[in-house]
Amino acid sequence: MFNNAIPHELALQHALKSALWAGLRFSSETTTQRAVRNDKPERNESSLEEGVMCEVLVDGHFGHAATADLSLAGLQRAFDRAVATTRATSGHKVHAFSATQRPPANGKYTSARQRNLDATSVAEITDCLLVASKAMNVSDKLVNRSASAMIVQTQINFFSSNGSETRQSFDLVDITLSATAAEGLESQTRSWQHTGQFGGESFDRDTFAQQGERVAQQALALLAAENCPSARMDLLLMPDQMMLQIHESIGHPLELDRILGDERNYAGWSFVKKEDFGHLKYGSALMNVSFDPTKSNEFASYDFDDGGNPATKEILIKNGVLQRGLGSLESQARSGLPGVANFRSASWNRAPIDRMGNINLEPGTSSLDELIGEVGHGVLMHTNRSWSIDDYRNKFQFGCEYAQMIENGALGQVVRNPNYRGVTVDFWGRLAGVGHTDSTFGTSYCGKGEPSQVIRVGHASPPCLFRDVEVFGGQA
Repeated sequence: MFNNAIPHELALQHALKSALWAGLRFSSETTTQRAVRNDKPERNESSLEEGVMCEVLVDGHFGHAATADLSLAGLQRAFDRAVATTRATSGHKVHAFSATQRPPANGKYTSARQRNLDATSVAEITDCLLVASKAMNVSDKLVNRSASAMIVQTQINFFSSNGSETRQSFDLVDITLSATAAEGLESQTRSWQHTGQFGGESFDRDTFAQQGERVAQQALALLAAENCPSARMDLLLMPDQMMLQIHESIGHPLELDRILGDERNYAGWSFVKKEDFGHLKYGSALMNVSFDPTKSNEFASYDFDDGGNPATKEILIKNGVLQRGLGSLESQARSGLPGVANFRSASWNRAPIDRMGNINLEPGTSSLDELIGEVGHGVLMHTNRSWSIDDYRNKFQFGCEYAQMIENGALGQVVRNPNYRGVTVDFWGRLAGVGHTDSTFGTSYCGKGEPSQVIRVGHASPPCLFRDVEVFGGQA
């Protein structure tokens, strides 16, 4: 982690000889990855990335230069490069910015945890993974039993010429168990994922054993099951699938840089227009969606974004009506629309851009049993397996790992290869029931930006019931 003697004050003073404003974002990230396959250790590696992003405001234009040289001379050279390139390109800027897009901020953040990750040994982590792998060994038909854990410890310190000093420390855990059952030409995979800002409490032998046996038994059940029927029917999505539904059809289309056209060459545009905010009926009146970086243990929780903007919970969609976009202070200034503190970078050598952070569907009033009881003919689906959505984040189809039919308000037979499709606003308009208890999931691999940035995001959701959805079986 960082040496407190890094000369950020002197480097900022150097930058101010040519810049109206200057900022330094130090980032240090240690990633440890462990994996077991079929009861044998398969992966054991660690990596460290450490560096600084220097940012300047010159001629109404923000510019950047990154360096892994943390000496005063290294920082000064990076600032000189940032000033030179920013001045050279300022004539082509899309907006005249000011230092108000970088408000002064002070504070500290530490991930919520019960036990420090540093107190968790490699042997303890590997033992839990082996426990899970062995717990999956319930049949000769289980041809692949894997368990992996990625542990990330990140420190981000931000300093600016107008007085910002924020220090944020993150402990992140991403665990995946997976069992594949095969017979003849047919194979089925069932998985379990545990992601979020946690500590060593994540590595509990009993939990690994229970989840390992469960996914193995469900993989075998899928192997013996019939294909999901193809028809229009009610659809009950569990939180681990709602995660991707929220991510793709709410999170990405509400990013203001997409709406402004910045991402059209790579990640795509959005069907949402600037004039839709405050007016567009995005879904049914049961749909309430928040941006919430304050939620404990979620993957993208923080106190400040990478521009120093304090993070607060904001309502994006209220009673089905679109209220607010996912845009940083820069995008807010350009668009004239309200946004959130979501100016985030994936690494020390990437400039921050609009990222979704924690996007959550707020709980409703129904229990899971009540939601099931409201279905005459339908299907319950768990865990994403495949996805496809157009570059306007409008038309989509998703495949899931595991499903059960619902008949006359009761869960029935397991079916395999379940899929569904829809169009974003029409689909959310079919939301007819929202559970009263949410669960948190996330992903480490949300890609966006040029040069590419892969970042962590979180999504919390209850089970949700949708009416009259197009469902189909087979490989999507």
